[in-house]
Amino acid sequence: MNHRRTNIQAFKNSSKLRQNQTEAEAKLWQVLRAHQLSDIHFRRQHAIGPYIVDFCSPKHKLIIELDGSQHLEQQEYDAERTDFLEAKGYQVLRFWNNEVVGNLDGVLQKIMDNIR
Repeated sequence: MNHRRTNIQAFKNSSKLRQNQTEAEAKLWQVLRAHQLSDIHFRRQHAIGPYIVDFCSPKHKLIIELDGSQHLEQQEYDAERTDFLEAKGYQVLRFWNNEVVGNLDGVLQKIMDNIR
């Protein structure tokens, strides 16, 4: 696999994804972008290798992924992706969209509990 080409394609796709965010992504991004979590900087729809992650704090090597019902069919892909990201030293936290919408404070607490 040509990772350079994949990275360029992932970068282009990340721009499109930022324009089409879910309600949960918008709600979480509103908090993360305002640095309301101990002034921790996050990037949104960030390309890492061939993958695009929902939110990433490069300094803390922390990735936050939000999953909707469509992810039930993608478990094998998600496992491969998580293995790749963990091999790069990242910790991956996954939340369901309805968890973010219905319990944002709980999600934020779990994120804070996992900051390195």
